[in-house]
Amino acid sequence: MNRPTSQTVLSNTAARCDAPAAGREPTIHQRGQHEVFCGLTSIIWLHRKMQDAFFLIVGSRTCAHLMQSAAGVMIFAEPRFATAIIEERDLSGMADLHDELDAVVERLLKRRPDIKMLVLVGSCPSEVIKLDLSRAAERLNREHAPDRRVIAYSGSGIETTFTQGEDSFLATLVDECPVAEADAAPSLVVAGSLADVVEDQFSRIFQALGIENVAFLPTRRSDRLPAIGPNTRFLLAQPFLNEAAKKLERRGATHIPALFPLGEEGTTAWLKAASDAFGVDPARFEAVTAPGRERARKALESYAETLSGKRIFFFPDSQLEPALARFLSREAGMGLTEIGSPYLHRRHLAAELDLLPEDVVLSEGQDVERQIDRCHEADPDLIVCGLGLANPFEAEGYATKWSIELVFTPIQGYEQAGDLAELFARPLRRRAALKVEV
Repeated sequence: MNRPTSQTVLSNTAARCDAPAAGREPTIHQRGQHEVFCGLTSIIWLHRKMQDAFFLIVGSRTCAHLMQSAAGVMIFAEPRFATAIIEERDLSGMADLHDELDAVVERLLKRRPDIKMLVLVGSCPSEVIKLDLSRAAERLNREHAPDRRVIAYSGSGIETTFTQGEDSFLATLVDECPVAEADAAPSLVVAGSLADVVEDQFSRIFQALGIENVAFLPTRRSDRLPAIGPNTRFLLAQPFLNEAAKKLERRGATHIPALFPLGEEGTTAWLKAASDAFGVDPARFEAVTAPGRERARKALESYAETLSGKRIFFFPDSQLEPALARFLSREAGMGLTEIGSPYLHRRHLAAELDLLPEDVVLSEGQDVERQIDRCHEADPDLIVCGLGLANPFEAEGYATKWSIELVFTPIQGYEQAGDLAELFARPLRRRAALKVEV
């Protein structure tokens, strides 16, 4: 079988290693050919989260085909996203892009009167599509307000990777949030898309802890955006929200550093950080979280035999990799070979990185050919990678897990700890069954 490879390799690839912290292996920084989805694909889960929003991509037929293929599983439901296709006549100046965009928006809003927030998403920088979407959004917002709100952000694959599309959207959404009064009561904002069932679970826990005024961003409806000000504290539910976190801090909000809520350990640390910030009594915290912690530990026991001792290799894709690696190492007993991530936001990941084994290899960015070579050398039991690499690795006899599945699946919180472990156990069990059949 042929090894997985790319058709071309950029000639200006480069690699460097940071000086490591005491006892830790240096981080490999690589800038070469990489294989990730573009930021537009985050719309697939964002449009389901905000129930009255519509995402209108302004891009090419290639963008339309990408979204159609990526969202093919939702063919039986009318999605709240579409593509306004830019033709050659638009780029050549034969047509007025502003007039054409206005016409598309007018037709869309007449057909879908339930839309309360229209989000214009740029598929490429304005220099490429010849249209400043931010200014277009301001103009359309003046025209359709107050019944509809129009905003814009870039989901360009040139500028963003897979999950960074959500970061760009939330950063724009923060600008739309009301300003909290200086004497407003303390509030908590949980930033990052969570499945509704997970959001409801966390809401009940926060309520039981006595933490009031809790909001989740993005909200389920555009008219319920939280007020943000100096008395706002925020938790990150996702590690890839760098720009959104900066915007929240510029508005005066204070970040609560914590592990991310993956597994029993991560969820407990995440909730404890919020509890400490809001002065929750430790005894109350223990009483509220004890049942969930016990359920999570019991659920994880079912996967100990399959996962313990197995070695795993992460290709960079979602920026969830360090938190997932921490969970698998400390709660599932897996061995870590390399943890690749498109970006390592060390400030947000500090607690995660501190809990990783000192001998694990961290890599930021990607030179896919070199990383494939390192993966072969490591010879792991399980490879976490994108769809384009998974099939060739499977043909070679490796077990793989699609990294995209870890974004679409509810994995945060106590009740999902077992489900998270199962996502990694399933391909190992499948590979073992195939070997038995052969």
